[in-house]
Amino acid sequence: MEIIEDRHGKGSVIITSQVPVNKWHDIIGEKKVVDAILDRIILGAHRLELKEESLRKTKSASN
Repeated sequence: MEIIEDRHGKGSVIITSQVPVNKWHDIIGEKKVVDAILDRIILGAHRLELKEESLRKTKSASN
């Protein structure tokens, strides 16, 4: 939360995660913190959601 708060309105932030946004409440556990983070990053965000098979899975299957 501190990083998001510090960067909010000052510049770009890139966030990557293997956890879908709809699971953040379960993982982080603190509803107010998750809501505050999402409030700050959703407005003006460009969201890319990749749905391809993991390259790690594909490469390990071929070995």
